[in-house]
Amino acid sequence: MSRIGKLPVTVPAGVEVSVDDKNLVTVKGPKGTLTQQISSLIKIENKDGALHFSPIGNAKGTDAQFGLARSLVHNMVVGVSEGFQKKLEIQGVGYKAEKKGKTLVMQLGYSHPVEMPDPEGITTEVPSATEIIVKGADKAQVGNYAANIRAWRAPEPYKGKGIRYSGENVRRKEGKTGK
Repeated sequence: MSRIGKLPVTVPAGVEVSVDDKNLVTVKGPKGTLTQQISSLIKIENKDGALHFSPIGNAKGTDAQFGLARSLVHNMVVGVSEGFQKKLEIQGVGYKAEKKGKTLVMQLGYSHPVEMPDPEGITTEVPSATEIIVKGADKAQVGNYAANIRAWRAPEPYKGKGIRYSGENVRRKEGKTGK
């Protein structure tokens, strides 16, 4: 039995959760609407402003689906009420970012600027030339878009130049020793 799955998901004020007969969960809140198909091995009940999850039967993989379903729905509730964000830092001489309309434009040492339009449901902010903040209601989408930005110039181990997550520790290597 999953310890995570046993925990109820409290639904804050201003958030609506509906579950149809095929376990399609829809969560509506101030930051948007999210939907997720949950396994039919899981029963979802809405009692007293909280969602309770319980496995149906003892089929193989039911426990894994039990905890996963609770985590997915919890992330949806948090996303539509508070939202998620990832902070990225740019380090390196001449590396910088700026926002032009709904497009993130970065100078990353290539011969051309890297332009990335914001996907649907995601917003990016550039508080300074070396900081990028990715915000959105869907945790997976925010993380995926932040990873796509980071992939343009991942931090290298010798000088530490590149795009890194805020607080990420980049292992540094020693360079060649000259004789």
